[in-house]
Amino acid sequence: MQPAPMPRHELNGQPAAPGIAIGSLVRLTHQVQVLRQAGRPADEAAALEAAIAAALADLAVLSAEAGGDGADILEFQTAMLEDDALREPALAAIGTGTAADVAWAESLEAQAAEYDAAEDGYFRARAADVRDLAERVSRHLLGESETALPAGAIVLADDLTPSRFLETDWQGGGIALLAGSPASHVAMLARARGVPMVTGLRAVDAEGHAHAAVDGGSGTLWLSPDAAVLADLAARTAQAAHHAAAAADGLLRPAITASGRRIAIHINVADPAELDRIDPAICDGIGLTRTELLFPANGGLPDEARQYAVYRRILQWAGGRPVTIRTLDAGGDKPIAGLTVAGESNPFLGLRGVRLSLARPEVFAVQLRALARAAVHGNLKVMVPMVTVPAELEATRTLLLAAIADLHAAGIAAQLPALGMMVEVPAAALAPEKFDAAFYSIGSNDLTQYVTASARDIGAVAGLADVRNPGVLRLIGEVAAHGKRVGREVSLCGDAAGDPALTEALLAAGLESLSMAPNALAAVKAAVGRCP
Repeated sequence: MQPAPMPRHELNGQPAAPGIAIGSLVRLTHQVQVLRQAGRPADEAAALEAAIAAALADLAVLSAEAGGDGADILEFQTAMLEDDALREPALAAIGTGTAADVAWAESLEAQAAEYDAAEDGYFRARAADVRDLAERVSRHLLGESETALPAGAIVLADDLTPSRFLETDWQGGGIALLAGSPASHVAMLARARGVPMVTGLRAVDAEGHAHAAVDGGSGTLWLSPDAAVLADLAARTAQAAHHAAAAADGLLRPAITASGRRIAIHINVADPAELDRIDPAICDGIGLTRTELLFPANGGLPDEARQYAVYRRILQWAGGRPVTIRTLDAGGDKPIAGLTVAGESNPFLGLRGVRLSLARPEVFAVQLRALARAAVHGNLKVMVPMVTVPAELEATRTLLLAAIADLHAAGIAAQLPALGMMVEVPAAALAPEKFDAAFYSIGSNDLTQYVTASARDIGAVAGLADVRNPGVLRLIGEVAAHGKRVGREVSLCGDAAGDPALTEALLAAGLESLSMAPNALAAVKAAVGRCP
């Protein structure tokens, strides 16, 4: 006798990544059994070090495969795992006779709990990274492997770590999280890779339910969806496919509003390897190149020749289109061993961006020399991050001119690129006329976070970090108006630029240039065409 089908159950959370997925329901837990018997302390310590080394190798492979934004996110975990301070409590417990797996699991859970209890949102967000590393190393200690998820599954979990996301083939699948945030790293990865995702579902009783459906655009999860729900989702999927096809058809055409206003559409680049798969004709150039990927989290700063080769390659790909390369934006959630400051009480308000670069002029000068050399190969624009006062931009200009003079004295070709700034600090957004910048690029992520005093990766307040906040839009509008008055370009390169739901509001604020992830171009160009 077949059991009676489970009744449909509908739950609402927060939309995190658009799209619809239907499939078998998999409840994912993050528990590793502790089964190891303690050996001699020296043997247990050696086993832990070997497991850590294996976990680091995992992350290196995963980072290389992920590339771009995924690699950036994994660099932080690598830096944590390489830090001796992370393993010291476990090694101390091993010295007293505790088994390596028990010592590691207990010490890292204690550290994660400390992060959970921190007042600063940045440190609270690190608890997930610590637990992710705890599980990865524990699996190596116990000889276990990560459970593979079935293709096309709807994964229900309390939360999901970036590395778990990047290890999974999500083709046809979706994600439903009890916790999490639409502004988390995992949500950013899901949007970039087209994986439907819902967060903030809180408590879900999935007992007895074998199938589920997710609508990441509305933030809805259905357990045991019935025929009516499936028919509605099929209709929505068909409509979305129609819109996507129409948008893709216009990918090679310029972005023009219904009234005929031309909007410049640029792409953001994290890894130059991404460009191998992109036709330059789909965009007006590169509006943001993140150079952090050249600086491994574990140190080993790249020399001038390596940086110059990468910058030159990007400019050659662009074929004369403008290429904006941001100087090193380390610090905050992007630590680099030997360069960034460890242990800051509030890294997002600390020594990061241009503040750090000016504090380490010997490192900054290498990057500026490489940029000046690359400038002879195309339309290069250099963008300075985290500018707060005019003196920071002027100090950068002085260093850049000095680098060019040294290069010329050595008989090396170099030229002065356009020098602009990111507008992400409210103090700069309120007085753009004080800065002698060749162009302005609004970093919507940090500007919104600072204006609304709400971290994007903390679910309880992530809803406040909305670029549509009147205060944020007013600042964007004032910077755009200043650009028009002085004849200098104002662009926006944060996540908001790639969200077609925000396009009309951004254009209404006066923006005429947007830069986004390459996979957002088609939808945003289509959205531009619907704007007045």
